[in-house]
Amino acid sequence: MCEHMIALARIGVKQQGMTHLPWHTKIVLALLAFLPLYFVVSALGTKIGLWSWQTGLMALTFGGGVMLLGIEAVAALVSLIMAMIAKPRRNGVLAVAIIGLLVPGAVFVMFASARGTAANNPIHDVATDTADPPAFSAETLAAREAAGANPLSDYQTPLGQLELYEGAAPELAIKSHAQIITDRYAGLAPLPLAGASRADAVAAVAAAMGNMGFKDIRTDAAAGTVEGVAETFWFGFKDDVVARIAENEIDFRSVSRVGRSDLGANAKRIADLREQVAGQIGQR
Repeated sequence: MCEHMIALARIGVKQQGMTHLPWHTKIVLALLAFLPLYFVVSALGTKIGLWSWQTGLMALTFGGGVMLLGIEAVAALVSLIMAMIAKPRRNGVLAVAIIGLLVPGAVFVMFASARGTAANNPIHDVATDTADPPAFSAETLAAREAAGANPLSDYQTPLGQLELYEGAAPELAIKSHAQIITDRYAGLAPLPLAGASRADAVAAVAAAMGNMGFKDIRTDAAAGTVEGVAETFWFGFKDDVVARIAENEIDFRSVSRVGRSDLGANAKRIADLREQVAGQIGQR
Protein backbone atom coordinates (compact mmCIF):
# COMPACT_ATOMS: atom_id res chain seq x y z
CA MET A 1 0.00 0.00 0.00
CA CYS A 2 2.76 2.48 0.89
CA GLU A 3 4.60 1.66 -2.35
CA HIS A 4 1.44 2.50 -4.32
CA MET A 5 1.14 5.86 -2.52
CA ILE A 6 4.76 6.71 -3.30
CA ALA A 7 4.22 5.78 -6.96
CA LEU A 8 1.16 8.02 -7.06
CA ALA A 9 3.22 10.90 -5.68
CA ARG A 10 5.79 10.47 -8.44
CA ILE A 11 3.10 10.22 -11.11
CA GLY A 12 1.45 13.36 -9.78
CA VAL A 13 4.71 15.27 -10.01
CA LYS A 14 5.37 14.09 -13.59
CA GLN A 15 1.83 14.87 -14.72
CA GLN A 16 2.17 18.42 -13.44
CA GLY A 17 5.36 18.83 -15.45
CA MET A 18 7.20 20.17 -12.41
CA THR A 19 10.85 20.29 -13.19
CA HIS A 20 11.46 22.84 -10.43
CA LEU A 21 9.91 21.54 -7.24
CA PRO A 22 9.79 23.52 -3.97
CA TRP A 23 12.47 22.51 -1.49
CA HIS A 24 9.91 21.17 0.97
CA THR A 25 8.41 18.88 -1.70
CA LYS A 26 11.85 17.53 -2.54
CA ILE A 27 12.38 16.68 1.13
CA VAL A 28 9.06 14.84 1.31
CA LEU A 29 9.82 12.89 -1.87
CA ALA A 30 13.31 12.01 -0.65
CA LEU A 31 11.90 10.68 2.62
CA LEU A 32 9.20 8.74 0.78
CA ALA A 33 11.88 7.10 -1.36
CA PHE A 34 14.14 6.39 1.61
CA LEU A 35 11.53 4.82 3.92
CA PRO A 36 10.96 1.56 1.97
CA LEU A 37 14.70 1.12 1.51
CA TYR A 38 15.27 1.62 5.23
CA PHE A 39 12.70 -0.99 6.26
CA VAL A 40 13.92 -3.51 3.67
CA VAL A 41 17.54 -3.14 4.83
CA SER A 42 16.44 -3.48 8.48
CA ALA A 43 14.67 -6.75 7.73
CA LEU A 44 17.10 -8.34 5.27
CA GLY A 45 20.10 -7.28 7.37
CA THR A 46 18.61 -9.35 10.18
CA LYS A 47 18.01 -12.29 7.86
CA ILE A 48 21.58 -12.46 6.56
CA GLY A 49 23.08 -11.94 10.01
CA LEU A 50 24.43 -8.39 9.80
CA TRP A 51 22.84 -7.69 13.19
CA SER A 52 20.70 -9.43 15.77
CA TRP A 53 16.93 -9.70 15.50
CA GLN A 54 16.63 -7.36 18.49
CA THR A 55 18.55 -4.72 16.53
CA GLY A 56 16.72 -5.33 13.25
CA LEU A 57 13.19 -5.56 14.62
CA MET A 58 13.16 -3.57 17.83
CA ALA A 59 15.87 -0.93 17.36
CA LEU A 60 15.77 -0.34 13.60
CA THR A 61 12.20 -1.20 12.58
CA PHE A 62 10.19 -0.08 15.60
CA GLY A 63 12.72 2.38 17.02
CA GLY A 64 14.40 4.13 14.14
CA GLY A 65 11.50 3.38 11.81
CA VAL A 66 8.99 5.15 14.02
CA MET A 67 11.35 8.14 14.29
CA LEU A 68 11.71 8.34 10.51
CA LEU A 69 7.95 8.07 10.05
CA GLY A 70 7.48 10.92 12.49
CA ILE A 71 10.01 13.06 10.60
CA GLU A 72 8.23 12.24 7.34
CA ALA A 73 4.86 13.23 8.82
CA VAL A 74 6.20 16.56 10.13
CA ALA A 75 7.91 17.34 6.82
CA ALA A 76 4.72 16.50 4.91
CA LEU A 77 2.62 18.66 7.22
CA VAL A 78 4.95 21.62 6.74
CA SER A 79 4.91 21.03 3.00
CA LEU A 80 1.11 20.87 2.98
CA ILE A 81 0.81 24.18 4.82
CA MET A 82 3.29 25.89 2.52
CA ALA A 83 1.58 24.44 -0.56
CA MET A 84 -1.81 25.68 0.66
CA ILE A 85 -0.64 29.26 1.10
CA ALA A 86 1.47 29.39 -2.06
CA LYS A 87 0.16 31.32 -5.05
CA PRO A 88 -0.59 29.91 -7.52
CA ARG A 89 -1.54 26.68 -5.80
CA ARG A 90 0.14 23.67 -7.39
CA ASN A 91 -2.00 20.53 -7.16
CA GLY A 92 0.94 18.17 -7.69
CA VAL A 93 2.79 19.65 -4.72
CA LEU A 94 -0.37 19.34 -2.60
CA ALA A 95 -0.72 15.69 -3.66
CA VAL A 96 2.83 14.89 -2.62
CA ALA A 97 2.30 16.48 0.78
CA ILE A 98 -0.95 14.62 1.35
CA ILE A 99 0.59 11.30 0.37
CA GLY A 100 3.53 12.14 2.63
CA LEU A 101 1.04 12.30 5.49
CA LEU A 102 -0.90 9.21 4.47
CA VAL A 103 2.13 6.91 4.25
CA PRO A 104 3.23 7.33 7.91
CA GLY A 105 -0.41 7.09 8.97
CA ALA A 106 -0.83 3.78 7.14
CA VAL A 107 2.37 2.36 8.63
CA PHE A 108 1.38 3.45 12.14
CA VAL A 109 -1.95 1.67 11.66
CA MET A 110 -0.04 -1.47 10.62
CA PHE A 111 2.18 -1.23 13.70
CA ALA A 112 -0.86 -0.78 15.94
CA SER A 113 -2.52 -3.78 14.32
CA ALA A 114 0.61 -5.88 14.90
CA ARG A 115 0.62 -4.85 18.54
CA GLY A 116 -3.00 -5.94 18.90
CA THR A 117 -2.24 -9.23 17.17
CA ALA A 118 0.66 -9.81 19.56
CA ALA A 119 -1.63 -9.22 22.54
CA ASN A 120 -4.10 -11.78 21.17
CA ASN A 121 -1.30 -14.31 20.57
CA PRO A 122 0.92 -14.00 23.67
CA ILE A 123 2.85 -17.26 23.27
CA HIS A 124 5.14 -18.71 20.60
CA ASP A 125 4.85 -22.45 21.35
CA VAL A 126 1.69 -24.16 20.07
CA ALA A 127 0.74 -27.85 19.87
CA THR A 128 -2.35 -29.94 19.18
CA ASP A 129 -1.68 -32.03 22.31
CA THR A 130 -1.38 -29.76 25.35
CA ALA A 131 -1.11 -32.61 27.87
CA ASP A 132 1.82 -34.26 26.10
CA PRO A 133 3.15 -32.00 23.32
CA PRO A 134 5.33 -33.66 20.67
CA ALA A 135 9.01 -33.61 21.65
CA PHE A 136 11.87 -32.44 19.46
CA SER A 137 14.88 -34.59 18.62
CA ALA A 138 18.32 -34.04 20.08
CA GLU A 139 19.43 -32.55 16.74
CA THR A 140 16.70 -29.89 16.85
CA LEU A 141 17.38 -29.09 20.49
CA ALA A 142 21.07 -28.69 19.68
CA ALA A 143 20.26 -26.37 16.77
CA ARG A 144 18.04 -24.28 19.02
CA GLU A 145 20.73 -24.04 21.66
CA ALA A 146 23.36 -23.06 19.09
CA ALA A 147 21.05 -20.32 17.80
CA GLY A 148 20.43 -18.97 21.30
CA ALA A 149 16.75 -19.84 21.06
CA ASN A 150 14.22 -19.49 23.83
CA PRO A 151 14.03 -22.53 26.14
CA LEU A 152 11.08 -24.83 25.59
CA SER A 153 8.39 -24.22 28.18
CA ASP A 154 6.42 -26.66 30.30
CA TYR A 155 2.83 -26.44 29.10
CA GLN A 156 1.39 -26.74 32.60
CA THR A 157 3.45 -23.98 34.24
CA PRO A 158 1.76 -20.55 34.57
CA LEU A 159 3.45 -17.96 32.39
CA GLY A 160 4.19 -15.77 35.41
CA GLN A 161 6.64 -18.43 36.61
CA LEU A 162 8.60 -18.41 33.35
CA GLU A 163 11.52 -16.00 32.96
CA LEU A 164 10.60 -15.08 29.39
CA TYR A 165 7.19 -13.81 30.49
CA GLU A 166 8.41 -11.79 33.45
CA GLY A 167 6.26 -8.69 33.77
CA ALA A 168 3.28 -10.20 31.92
CA ALA A 169 -0.16 -8.83 32.81
CA PRO A 170 -1.65 -10.55 35.90
CA GLU A 171 -4.54 -12.06 33.92
CA LEU A 172 -2.01 -13.63 31.55
CA ALA A 173 0.59 -14.61 34.14
CA ILE A 174 -1.80 -17.02 35.88
CA LYS A 175 -2.45 -19.01 32.69
CA SER A 176 -0.34 -21.85 31.31
CA HIS A 177 0.47 -22.61 27.69
CA ALA A 178 -2.13 -25.39 27.79
CA GLN A 179 -4.85 -22.99 28.96
CA ILE A 180 -3.95 -20.32 26.41
CA ILE A 181 -3.88 -22.81 23.53
CA THR A 182 -7.25 -24.23 24.60
CA ASP A 183 -8.76 -20.76 24.92
CA ARG A 184 -7.35 -19.12 21.80
CA TYR A 185 -6.74 -21.95 19.34
CA ALA A 186 -9.70 -24.18 20.06
CA GLY A 187 -9.87 -25.26 16.41
CA LEU A 188 -6.50 -26.99 16.52
CA ALA A 189 -6.77 -30.74 16.94
CA PRO A 190 -4.86 -33.92 16.13
CA LEU A 191 -5.37 -35.35 12.65
CA PRO A 192 -6.91 -38.87 12.64
CA LEU A 193 -5.11 -41.37 10.45
CA ALA A 194 -8.39 -43.02 9.50
CA GLY A 195 -6.83 -46.07 7.90
CA ALA A 196 -3.57 -44.58 6.65
CA SER A 197 -0.44 -46.41 7.76
CA ARG A 198 2.19 -44.72 9.91
CA ALA A 199 4.68 -45.02 7.06
CA ASP A 200 2.28 -43.27 4.68
CA ALA A 201 1.61 -40.59 7.28
CA VAL A 202 5.32 -39.94 7.80
CA ALA A 203 5.78 -39.58 4.05
CA ALA A 204 2.72 -37.32 3.82
CA VAL A 205 3.97 -34.99 6.56
CA ALA A 206 7.43 -34.77 5.00
CA ALA A 207 5.90 -34.00 1.60
CA ALA A 208 3.61 -31.34 3.08
CA MET A 209 6.51 -29.68 4.88
CA GLY A 210 8.42 -29.62 1.61
CA ASN A 211 5.45 -28.06 -0.19
CA MET A 212 5.30 -25.36 2.48
CA GLY A 213 8.96 -24.49 2.01
CA PHE A 214 10.33 -25.96 5.24
CA LYS A 215 14.07 -26.53 5.51
CA ASP A 216 16.13 -29.26 7.23
CA ILE A 217 13.28 -31.78 7.02
CA ARG A 218 14.14 -34.95 8.95
CA THR A 219 12.09 -38.11 9.33
CA ASP A 220 12.39 -40.88 11.90
CA ALA A 221 10.17 -43.72 10.78
CA ALA A 222 10.88 -45.80 13.87
CA ALA A 223 9.88 -42.99 16.23
CA GLY A 224 7.12 -41.82 13.93
CA THR A 225 8.30 -38.20 13.83
CA VAL A 226 8.95 -35.62 11.16
CA GLU A 227 10.73 -32.32 11.85
CA GLY A 228 11.38 -29.22 9.79
CA VAL A 229 12.30 -25.56 10.09
CA ALA A 230 10.06 -22.77 8.82
CA GLU A 231 11.71 -19.43 8.05
CA THR A 232 10.09 -16.05 7.44
CA PHE A 233 11.02 -14.23 4.24
CA TRP A 234 11.93 -10.77 5.53
CA PHE A 235 13.62 -11.15 8.91
CA GLY A 236 14.53 -14.82 8.55
CA PHE A 237 12.91 -15.79 11.86
CA LYS A 238 13.06 -19.56 12.31
CA ASP A 239 10.37 -21.76 13.86
CA ASP A 240 10.89 -25.44 14.63
CA VAL A 241 8.06 -27.79 13.70
CA VAL A 242 7.54 -31.44 14.67
CA ALA A 243 4.80 -33.93 13.82
CA ARG A 244 4.30 -37.05 15.94
CA ILE A 245 2.57 -39.94 14.18
CA ALA A 246 0.95 -42.35 16.62
CA GLU A 247 -1.15 -45.41 15.86
CA ASN A 248 -4.36 -43.48 15.28
CA GLU A 249 -3.54 -39.79 14.89
CA ILE A 250 -0.95 -37.14 14.13
CA ASP A 251 -0.08 -34.36 16.57
CA PHE A 252 1.74 -31.19 15.56
CA ARG A 253 3.87 -28.65 17.38
CA SER A 254 5.42 -25.39 16.15
CA VAL A 255 7.78 -23.28 18.27
CA SER A 256 9.49 -19.97 17.47
CA ARG A 257 13.16 -19.68 18.33
CA VAL A 258 13.03 -16.03 19.40
CA GLY A 259 10.52 -13.51 20.68
CA ARG A 260 7.62 -13.74 23.09
CA SER A 261 4.60 -13.51 20.78
CA ASP A 262 4.45 -15.20 17.38
CA LEU A 263 1.59 -13.01 16.06
CA GLY A 264 -0.41 -16.22 15.58
CA ALA A 265 2.05 -17.65 13.06
CA ASN A 266 2.56 -21.03 14.76
CA ALA A 267 -1.14 -21.80 15.12
CA LYS A 268 -1.76 -20.84 11.51
CA ARG A 269 1.19 -22.95 10.36
CA ILE A 270 -0.12 -25.99 12.21
CA ALA A 271 -3.56 -25.49 10.69
CA ASP A 272 -2.08 -25.19 7.19
CA LEU A 273 0.22 -28.20 7.67
CA ARG A 274 -2.63 -30.26 9.09
CA GLU A 275 -4.81 -29.42 6.09
CA GLN A 276 -2.09 -30.38 3.61
CA VAL A 277 -1.39 -33.66 5.38
CA ALA A 278 -5.11 -34.40 5.51
CA GLY A 279 -5.25 -34.03 1.75
CA GLN A 280 -2.22 -36.30 1.32
CA ILE A 281 -3.81 -39.14 3.31
CA GLY A 282 -7.31 -38.68 1.90
CA GLN A 283 -9.00 -36.96 4.82
CA ARG A 284 -10.64 -34.12 2.86
